[in-house]
Amino acid sequence: MKILIVEDDNSLAQAIAAVLTKLHYVVDIASDGQDGWELAIACNYDLILLDVLLPKFDGISICRQLRQEGYQMPILLLTSLDTKSDKVIGLDAGADDYVVKPFDFQELTARIRALGRRGSSFLPPILEWGSLHLDPSSCEVTYANEVLHLTAKEFSILKLFLRNSQRIFNRGAIIDNLWGAEKDPPEEDTIKSHIKSLRRKVKAAGGDYNFIETVYGMGYRLKPLPEEKSTDSESNSELTKVLLAEIALQQKAFKAKVGERIAVLKQLTHAICEGDFDKHIWQDASQEAHKLVGSLGSFGFARASQIAEKIDNMFQDVAPINQAQSLHLYKLVVDLQHELEQPDIQTSNELLSNKPTQDVLLVISDSEQIAQQLVEAATGVVAVNIVATSSIAKSGVISANADVVIIDLDSDYGIRDSLKLVTEFSNRTPPVPALVFTNSNNFDDRIEVARAGGRGFLHKSMSNEQILHHVTKVLQTVHMPSAKVMIVNNDSNVLNTIKNLLEPRGIKLKTLQDPRQFWDTLTEFLPDVLILGLKMPYIDGTELCQVVRNDPYFCSLPIIFFTDIPQVDISMQLFNKGADDCITEPIQESELLTCIFNRFRTNLYYQKFLTL
Repeated sequence: MKILIVEDDNSLAQAIAAVLTKLHYVVDIASDGQDGWELAIACNYDLILLDVLLPKFDGISICRQLRQEGYQMPILLLTSLDTKSDKVIGLDAGADDYVVKPFDFQELTARIRALGRRGSSFLPPILEWGSLHLDPSSCEVTYANEVLHLTAKEFSILKLFLRNSQRIFNRGAIIDNLWGAEKDPPEEDTIKSHIKSLRRKVKAAGGDYNFIETVYGMGYRLKPLPEEKSTDSESNSELTKVLLAEIALQQKAFKAKVGERIAVLKQLTHAICEGDFDKHIWQDASQEAHKLVGSLGSFGFARASQIAEKIDNMFQDVAPINQAQSLHLYKLVVDLQHELEQPDIQTSNELLSNKPTQDVLLVISDSEQIAQQLVEAATGVVAVNIVATSSIAKSGVISANADVVIIDLDSDYGIRDSLKLVTEFSNRTPPVPALVFTNSNNFDDRIEVARAGGRGFLHKSMSNEQILHHVTKVLQTVHMPSAKVMIVNNDSNVLNTIKNLLEPRGIKLKTLQDPRQFWDTLTEFLPDVLILGLKMPYIDGTELCQVVRNDPYFCSLPIIFFTDIPQVDISMQLFNKGADDCITEPIQESELLTCIFNRFRTNLYYQKFLTL
């Protein structure tokens, strides 16, 4: 399958291409609308992945023009515009699907597969479960090449389970999926009869009678095949490797780009040293030096950041500098250039070492059987640490780090103490989501778990794959649950750094370099947290902060400042202007995440208080 990616964000385009190439797709990339249009009409693509906001020729226009020219390949729009009207415009222009940034790579590849199946060159895929095959195009079902004669409803039920192999359906859900539009849906016992008949026909052909198995108290599901676990593990492991490799590539791309910026700074300082003092040259050089202080440190170039800070300090005085100062300034710029020309092996390794290859699942249980089952199911997806509840009872301390926790509620530790563990993990900074694992289906227990801050109530009748699926979903919101963060800073490298830190954690971002567009962007995006740079052209951060505090609707919006001035010197001034918090550049990942989470959580509590 041949795919064209039209995306002006090179880092994102390369990451998508790397993932798709691992999945054996042939991929081409166009960085602007004009190149995308020319490639689309010149080559025979099976699918086009198309950004909406593109230079030269926007994605909506490309999509509309392709349809007018008679091209029928599936088109998937990829954009940060997520309003209902934006989606309607895209679909009306001829797009087949619409994915909003930030997105999950697994969801994106699943949508690409789905669109590929819709293409004219693709027949509906054969659905398989071991030797059981269902052909949607011919409506034929076989087991070990023997044709099974099914009723229409048996066929529909089988197709429902084969298309949703990881899902549990109760009888009501099956009725909603297959009879929902009819006036007189059948009784739930009718579903039981259909499934029983379907099982008998598969068994008569030599299959497993319980290929659709009953999950006590929950419903029915397709019995997992042994080989499915290893396939999923390999896929997730491969995706992790691709994403880690992309982090290193982004750092190299930044280093190449910042070299050009330093070359410009060198030219400006050389002109100053030659006595060509011009206010515009001075302003440009000062602005460039100021940007470099934070961005270099954020990307791990600590010594280069220190040199840039010295350069920035020399630009604080507006008056012309003397000859000795100008020579010192030029020497600092040369030192900065030389520092960034050094091999970056150590820096790259440090950056990668801070990115865990796997999330960590902590299992708290005295049952060796439960622990071993979860370890086997999680191999290649998450790392598993096991702590016995008996050891917690003795020490009262859990030192193991974790991204998510499963607590066995039926252990000898007792439900009361187990719930205290749930609360302890929920109250950490940042919180660690805690799920309970139990044989109980008692409503009162569910209430107590919810009150303790639990993030999941898992019944022990669930398969390991189902448990792991739920853990994976919870992990997507480990650091920040669906927060919207708006960042205003005139340094694009700072914006990209924060974007790379926050987007993988499911946070929706809106970045803005020109503060003159602040109000329109704020009122359209409606963020949960606002991050402001202090020194910006046209309008500085404190003025934007006061504008927000003066508005009746936005006055309680949490505001965080980024500044390269030590907090002792600036914090009180910023707090007096209305700031909630202040972070000193270079950006530290843990400090940034904790600060945003705390402000977001505080704002949620405040909003709840207003509704009382």
